[in-house]
Amino acid sequence: MEATITLEYDDEEIAEAVANAVSPDNYKTPTDLTVTTTREHNVVTTEIRAEGKIVTFIATIDDLLFSVSVAEKTLKAVQQS
Repeated sequence: MEATITLEYDDEEIAEAVANAVSPDNYKTPTDLTVTTTREHNVVTTEIRAEGKIVTFIATIDDLLFSVSVAEKTLKAVQQS
């Protein structure tokens, strides 16, 4: 199973902050799961590959999107203060 999630931001600094917030996932995965997050300019792309159970695959996507949401909300709160 494979998924590519692409997020585009108005600002490169925001894209970099989001990519950095979720990039630890690149390293903490089981052997049958690969998560790679990259940033190019204002676009953050995460590729997820899983050879195991679909439940793990879906949970990984859910975790990623939750982490992105938290990062975006945190950045918005910091910008407003």
